[in-house]
Amino acid sequence: MDRSTQLTARRTGSPDPVRTSTSPPFSGQGEIGHSGTVVYDPGPAARSLHLRAARVLHDNWTGTSTVPSRGLYPHQWSWDSAFIAIGLRHLSPLRAQVELETLLDAQWGDGRIPHIVFNPSVPLDAYFPSPDFWRSSTAGRAAGAPRTVQTSGIVQPPVHALAAWLVHVADPGLSRARGFLSGLYPRLAAWHRYLLHRRDLGGGGLASVVHPWEQGMDNAPSWDAPLSRVTPAPPRTFRRADLDHGAASDRPTDLDYGRYVALASDYRDREYVDGEGDGVARRASFEGGGGRRAGEFAVEDPAFNALLIASEYALARIARELGATSTARSARAERLTAALVERLWDPAEGMFFCRDVTTGELIPERGVAGLVPLLLPALPCDVADSLVRTLRGPHFGLGGATRLVPSYDLTGEAFDPHRYWRGPAWFNTNWMLERGLRLHGEQALANRLRSSLLDTAGASGFAEYVTPYSGEACGATGFSWTAALTLDLLHDHDHQHEPGPSRSAAQHVSDHVGEEIGKGAKGGNQV
Repeated sequence: MDRSTQLTARRTGSPDPVRTSTSPPFSGQGEIGHSGTVVYDPGPAARSLHLRAARVLHDNWTGTSTVPSRGLYPHQWSWDSAFIAIGLRHLSPLRAQVELETLLDAQWGDGRIPHIVFNPSVPLDAYFPSPDFWRSSTAGRAAGAPRTVQTSGIVQPPVHALAAWLVHVADPGLSRARGFLSGLYPRLAAWHRYLLHRRDLGGGGLASVVHPWEQGMDNAPSWDAPLSRVTPAPPRTFRRADLDHGAASDRPTDLDYGRYVALASDYRDREYVDGEGDGVARRASFEGGGGRRAGEFAVEDPAFNALLIASEYALARIARELGATSTARSARAERLTAALVERLWDPAEGMFFCRDVTTGELIPERGVAGLVPLLLPALPCDVADSLVRTLRGPHFGLGGATRLVPSYDLTGEAFDPHRYWRGPAWFNTNWMLERGLRLHGEQALANRLRSSLLDTAGASGFAEYVTPYSGEACGATGFSWTAALTLDLLHDHDHQHEPGPSRSAAQHVSDHVGEEIGKGAKGGNQV
């Protein structure tokens, strides 16, 4: 199995199970496929944690989607739903499919998937910014915002195609019967086109985020320098509903929040136009274009782009499943990986950094986003090795000082073990790193991280995030993606015995990738 296959492979003891759409969604005894074999049985030792995680997802289910948490986040969030679907596939493949379908039903005409889909039954003052702030159906009309549902106007990391593929392989029979992939594929392709064409603000082939909330790591120190150019909205112009659910010392400061509001207001008032220019999407520079002019805030982020690349690999798998040509997508994923290394890799520091598109300079803040590209199968071996050394070293302490990988440099001036994305450990980033370590042959370290994730998830009550040293719960408890990714790790019981690729195997993978790119360059139709 080559690394690009490993990235999107389903790890299970059963090669191709088929489940019924009516299989009980929250059974602790395993699920039975059409063949009569047990598809998922976590075993007695893990069953209690499995049932507790399943209960979180049951309690946070609205009927068509899953909220991140009932109190703090009462709507549907984009990348949350992708991670939730990855876990839900082990409980109810049907519900996992519906989760993604509900999100993509709110996709805009220009291809963007909004970061929030608002539940009209939730009071406006339950969350800010609320639908009346974003005004998607009016301010977003030119960009094709839906008229039947209210959304935000910004986006979040593109995990969706990866999630869709993993959900499909959890029950291929159900997926094919419902037309799950055939229904989602055109929407996912449009989503990637939007990011690769309209968001190439730096002209180097990578997608840019135009708001810290888009990258998902809202309050990371990497945003401090570019945010300093933004004049904050006056405090009297907004009310922070997040402080009703968490300590102010754990949340972004009022100054930072004022800048978030100002950026979002400006983007809305420009009718959600990306960059400056004629409004026509341009191809990324590596496909023959020159990029678009950036606004006040535009940053190329390594984690956002790594997830886009991972999802390109998944789209290639989906295309093959649907009988279409996939070589162009695989080749694009390789080119994007090369662009990521060229633009954001710092070999002296052994990690990736964000690039401020306005200044053209790398932002020298060591955040967990700079480690997430370990997910990528075609990452050069020396780059992957350096990332592992950085993970183990004093800045992140994996395997030594920390239980889980912190969101920010332990030695950094801005480090705070409790404040949102400025030090605490998050389950989704650690899940990605666990997967990346395993992909690059670091089985022992991946196993240790997996054990820490499972222990911490249970002990913290499935917390939104935790302190990296002790695992103390922070933010909301009963958090959906923590529960969902716990289920994914529990299900992944047989991975501890998977052999990691040797150096020679890695070279064979590189050769195979090169051959595939060559095929794609010789006229494979783009899907």
